[in-house]
Amino acid sequence: MSTPTSLELPDRARRTTVSCARGTFAALEAFPASGACELGTALLVPGYTGSKEDFIALLGPLSAAGRRVIAIDIRGQYQTPGPDDPAAYDWPELAADISALAKATDTTHLLGHSFGGLVTREAVLAGYTPASLTLMSSGPDALPGPRAEDLRAMLAYLDGTPTQDLKAKIEEIWHGALEPQAIESGVSHEILEFLKDRMLTNNPVGLVTMATELITAPDKTKALAARDIPTLVLYGEDDNAWPPTVQAEMATRVGAQNFCIPGATHNPNVEAPATTAHALTQFWTTAEANGAAV
Repeated sequence: MSTPTSLELPDRARRTTVSCARGTFAALEAFPASGACELGTALLVPGYTGSKEDFIALLGPLSAAGRRVIAIDIRGQYQTPGPDDPAAYDWPELAADISALAKATDTTHLLGHSFGGLVTREAVLAGYTPASLTLMSSGPDALPGPRAEDLRAMLAYLDGTPTQDLKAKIEEIWHGALEPQAIESGVSHEILEFLKDRMLTNNPVGLVTMATELITAPDKTKALAARDIPTLVLYGEDDNAWPPTVQAEMATRVGAQNFCIPGATHNPNVEAPATTAHALTQFWTTAEANGAAV
């Protein structure tokens, strides 16, 4: 569960919504200090049980570098509504959302964190062509290890629950496991209330469907490499989701740049925002200088 350290937006950032051919999506949007944006817009896609707020610490330094930055809640996530239909959260549906959002926001650079990386990959494989793609703390296929086991345990607990009862069962998970973990980690009361609101506002069907996708995702690295899009694989040196060695190998297979964030685990966007923003700004600016259209 991604946990922002603050909910205070930086200067020149605002809460908004983005309307596109696929619906309306909750978003955070940040602008450069003054004048027109001379650099390409970046669209940031969060991970499973995450939200646009996971990127708050990046909005200031990324926009200060001279570009517009938009972070969203994906379909069924936090403040973006989603239907009680598992098919609405299939890979092609989520990918189509990202492509439509990118078109509506005139996106140049696409970034996906964790599960969001798998979603952005699907958008690219379906034909969307950004000037660059960043896979942050995201792997080549299904989530492995203890985090996957946690998801399997959650799915087993929810298995067979009627749709109308899923929310109550997820609330039990929050109070029985996630809330105690958050308290033990020392989060503030404000952040704890936010995490609770986010978890219980997520569409329950979406949570179940996306969890299943996360632990069954196939390896599509070869197909991604064939798209030949400038790509950055960025991760923390102590990532506890996809191992850093796995992400580094994926970068090699894609022909991507590889950047390891010292001292970070699965959320360098929160744990090391300055280093992460610097790496992203360099990558995006270089992609534009090498001829990518803005």
